[in-house]
Amino acid sequence: MTPACFAFTKTSNKNGFIGRIDITDPNTSGDPSGNGVFGFSMVPNASGVFGANNNGGNGVSGNGQGVGVAGFSEKGDGARGDTRSNNKNGIVGTNDSTSAPDQGIVGGNGIFGFSKNPTASGVVGINDAGIGIAGFSGNGIGVKGAGKVAGRFEGDVEVTGDIRFSNAGDCAEEFDTEMDAIEAGSVMVFSKSGQLEESHKDYDKKVAGIVSGAGNYKPAIILDKKENSNNKRVPIALMGKVYCKVDASSSPIEIGDLLTTSSTNGHAMKADDPYKAFGAIIGKALGSIKEGLGLIPVMVALQ
Repeated sequence: MTPACFAFTKTSNKNGFIGRIDITDPNTSGDPSGNGVFGFSMVPNASGVFGANNNGGNGVSGNGQGVGVAGFSEKGDGARGDTRSNNKNGIVGTNDSTSAPDQGIVGGNGIFGFSKNPTASGVVGINDAGIGIAGFSGNGIGVKGAGKVAGRFEGDVEVTGDIRFSNAGDCAEEFDTEMDAIEAGSVMVFSKSGQLEESHKDYDKKVAGIVSGAGNYKPAIILDKKENSNNKRVPIALMGKVYCKVDASSSPIEIGDLLTTSSTNGHAMKADDPYKAFGAIIGKALGSIKEGLGLIPVMVALQ
């Protein structure tokens, strides 16, 4: 079939076809006008504009002060890239700028994805045989997540390097409590119902531990965390470092002293009686206090 229009050239410094429009007024009609070249087709498996290059170049290229190439669709994909080469990529985005973007601007990215759909993703990668999404950086962060929940994994997680927690001192586990307001650093014991309450007597063998999160130590990991639980819950430090409320009224506390529960609600004291302390030790003091009430760091060691 003979094409309606055909343009041809044999020189590499010229174009087979040129479309140009010099008007600078914006298009406000809502129609696809104001374009240098406009293509339209109603063939379901064809394109409005099609470009091909069989000698290693680009099939279609775009250049502009705004968007180089734009794609839009009411019902289909806005843009799509396909390849059959194992050495090439379906879509490649590069950004050669070495300057940081202006504050508040999400720029400088090779590829940027955005979505308002609450059940979808800004960027999604699927591979039934290999890696769905991969990130790599020679000197920076390979993959970064930020948000109320920075990352979620539905399946096993493998780590070949170290896991480092910034500003975190302990591993904690959540427990139910009967109390409404509990301060971080409080010493907790099991009540008759099996829930937690503040400690209130010396050398209590029902001690559960210290509420995590006081001072500048935060829990790195919280086990058994239930976001939608109807019960009141608190994180108890199982291991690591945590700040603890202490009472040095009966005996000064020095670094290295073993701590146990005291008669002051939610406070620990120095374990002076080894016999009574057996089974009621909370941890080892990493700070000191001569008298009165205070808050000191403790290395958790329930025994």
